[in-house]
Amino acid sequence: MSAAPVPAPALPDERLAAGAARLATRHAGRFAAETVQRLLADSYRRLAATAQVTTHLVVLAERFTAERLDALAHDRGAPGAGLPRVLFVCSHNAGRSQLAAALLRHRAAGRVAVSSAGTHPGPGVAPHITQVLIEAGADPAGAFPKPLTDEVVRAADIVITMGCGDACPVVSGRRYLDWPVDDPEGAPPAVVRRIRDDIDRRITDLLAGLPGT
Repeated sequence: MSAAPVPAPALPDERLAAGAARLATRHAGRFAAETVQRLLADSYRRLAATAQVTTHLVVLAERFTAERLDALAHDRGAPGAGLPRVLFVCSHNAGRSQLAAALLRHRAAGRVAVSSAGTHPGPGVAPHITQVLIEAGADPAGAFPKPLTDEVVRAADIVITMGCGDACPVVSGRRYLDWPVDDPEGAPPAVVRRIRDDIDRRITDLLAGLPGT
């Protein structure tokens, strides 16, 4: 007699059901609906643990889950398949890693899959980070701090820490870099712009070494 299927957990917010359905449809044939629901519930709880404002938490949880599902799908695929994937990591995912992710996304123009995460994510992206990105022509819209998860690390071809001493899970076959970048927290605008430009120069070198970019 076969075992009964394990039911999916109750979602912590009833509004998440629509998001779970959308994600399950997008990944039909890859992941069971119950798997999507479990990951969405976990994403919501992780974000809620550090959120100071919960107005958009349902939307952010769906975005975070979409990124995690894409990473899982990539990790299950053929090694080296698809776009090169770069993950930026810093403590709060509110400053340096957000600058680097937005700048690389802007410069690569769809030729690189870019993610960022924090070992201790903060409540939101710092306003001065958003401002200097807009000045550089990069789009900071939709950026929010996310916790570091195993599937995102496993999907990355390159994992870059931002000089803040953060430890990442080590997965064989990935390239690990550390960029010793100054912390923009509390810095005056001129210093934040200098940090942005330092990161941008490093991205120029990174892009020169990536296949297909």
